[in-house]
Amino acid sequence: MLKYLIVTLALCAVAYADEDWKPKTGEEIKNIRVECLKQHPLSSDHIAQLKQLIFPDELEVRQYLECTATKLDIFCSVEGYHADRLAKQFRMDLTEEEALKIAEGCIDSNPQKSPSDEWAFRGHRCLMASKIGDKVKAFVRAKEEEAKKKKAA
Repeated sequence: MLKYLIVTLALCAVAYADEDWKPKTGEEIKNIRVECLKQHPLSSDHIAQLKQLIFPDELEVRQYLECTATKLDIFCSVEGYHADRLAKQFRMDLTEEEALKIAEGCIDSNPQKSPSDEWAFRGHRCLMASKIGDKVKAFVRAKEEEAKKKKAA
């Protein structure tokens, strides 16, 4: 058992080696979402809610969000969220320092020992309720409007 814990910690440490980490591109994020939907299928109701940026606190949604955060290399089920990576990936037009301060305010060490999907969801909910979340929502809505205009043309 200890052997598996050590391997898991080693994998997290490798995943958190920041020198080589770069924010994911839009295409990479899209591919990660597709992969996670295959691993953690969601109902059509859940998908409709996610498209509206509504994230219900339900097992399937939490597992999907944990999967995406893990594949983005911003979350590890042992160490939790990595504030530096959150700030780099989701800073939008904020300074990295401002984004880092928000990210640091949203992460915790999971003192209550919640399952990893609940831990990941807790951080996600906090981030989406922050200035970063407001920027992400505005970005997504702008992309939707852009797509509607292209479709109408």
